[in-house]
Amino acid sequence: MYAYSEFDRAFLRTRNTQFRAQVERRIAGNLTEEEFRPLRLMNGLYLQLHAYMLRVAIPYGTLNSAQMRQLAMIADRWDKGYGHFTTRQNIQFNWPRLNDVPDMLDALAEVGMHAIQTSGNCVRNVTADHFAGAAADEIADPRPVAELLRQWSTDHPEFQFLPRKFKIAITGSPNDRAVTRAHDIGLRTVLRNGARGFEVIVGGGLGRTPVIGKVLADFIPEADLLPYIEAILSTYNSFGRRDNKYKARIKIMVNELGLDDVRARVEARFRTLRAEWQGVDQHILNDLRRAFAPPAFRVAPTDGFDTAYQRDPGFRAFADTNLAAHWQDGYAIVTISLKAHGATPGDASSDQMRLMADLAERYGHDELRISHEQNVILPHVHKSDLPALYAALKTAQLATANIGLASDIIACPGMDYCALATARSIPVAQDIARAVAAREHDIGGLKIKISGCINACGHHHVGHIGILGLDRAGVENYQITLGGDATETAALGERAGPGFAYDQIVPAIERVLDAYLDLRRGPSEDFLATFRRLGAQPFKDALYLPEVSAHAV
Repeated sequence: MYAYSEFDRAFLRTRNTQFRAQVERRIAGNLTEEEFRPLRLMNGLYLQLHAYMLRVAIPYGTLNSAQMRQLAMIADRWDKGYGHFTTRQNIQFNWPRLNDVPDMLDALAEVGMHAIQTSGNCVRNVTADHFAGAAADEIADPRPVAELLRQWSTDHPEFQFLPRKFKIAITGSPNDRAVTRAHDIGLRTVLRNGARGFEVIVGGGLGRTPVIGKVLADFIPEADLLPYIEAILSTYNSFGRRDNKYKARIKIMVNELGLDDVRARVEARFRTLRAEWQGVDQHILNDLRRAFAPPAFRVAPTDGFDTAYQRDPGFRAFADTNLAAHWQDGYAIVTISLKAHGATPGDASSDQMRLMADLAERYGHDELRISHEQNVILPHVHKSDLPALYAALKTAQLATANIGLASDIIACPGMDYCALATARSIPVAQDIARAVAAREHDIGGLKIKISGCINACGHHHVGHIGILGLDRAGVENYQITLGGDATETAALGERAGPGFAYDQIVPAIERVLDAYLDLRRGPSEDFLATFRRLGAQPFKDALYLPEVSAHAV
């Protein structure tokens, strides 16, 4: 993985020193909160419902054991002993004191981490497939390109004050695990005549106006990618709306101008920009590829794995749900669930973080990943080590065998933390997880996603079952959407109908699941396939039974 250069380290020292002085001025009363707000946001510091929140970037979701241990130390020393992993592969600390934040940033810098551009109208943390560099179905590891984008976009002088925040996702696999079609720019690695390039998707996004992105270019050669991305951002910076923040995202510009018009403007800008690029980016990219070279894999028998799989039902369930195919024989990708039944989705205690760091160092070639689904991945684990790994995870309540199942719920912090939220998300996720735990393996693959407001941080629009919490005259009300999809066949969910009160939402979800189990052709037909075969009406009929319809508002 990429290691910071002296230039990077000097940049962070200077940036953190500047922010320390700004914090001191704020505490002394020499800056008002209004004056301080843009300064703190440039350094990832939010003011939440109850306290400040520091959002730390984990670029493309990749970190090592030293970085994970440092996050654990920060959680213990300056927070409440835990961190919250987010859908942008970041970590949030929800309870820092303002005067401690400069020390937290210095501690992050010690291990090559920061909080820059995790807020503001700029290019946010570039996200990637959490199986990058390990997946058996991968065309190429997308992380070198993601790192190139990170370096290029950090403090880019033209793109620090865009019309609105800007999000980029990249995948190296035809199977999209990075939700590329729900981003301002989505990049999918493709091959054409043996040459590697990218399909470029533009104008996706969720929030109050959910849109599935459109293909702006079906093939951009790798050497042209960075100037082409700059052309898109330059076009957006010039023509994106600034009169209304709710209409300022690039998806609105694409809708108002039309895809063909946007393509013509981008290509005109690209022709000008391309002549100015001298290929330095490709030299940097080649260096980055060396930094992301595969680890030194080992060859060993896998008999211990096979024996444990046959004899231990718990291990077998874990292997069936939490392991994914690795391109290297004898290895597996391990997803560690941060969704123990009844737990807060995405939360990890400092002790759990330290254990995961130890396991990555001992069994995982010192690599960890954070997924947009709020779990932690060990991408390179030899199968012979999996029984010992599983045993260690069990001791820390980290061995829940539910990846991709109904209790593996994405949920934003909701009204328990967020000042923008209009309803609670966390307790709804916890209650659903408890309710489905006993039968989720029978239910099979299912993506439930929950947001506490229309900003859709919980990706509810692309959940197989999506839940949106709203405020109706001071009362929490939960709308259900059905049939969303976050993969390469991306689709927005269809609103089922009137919403449900807080005490009605879990029974409503259970009725949807009961209907699915009755309607499916068999266990091999998952929820999304059943929905696409039959449409929404049978599920609506189950949701709005006569005896419960009076409770829906």
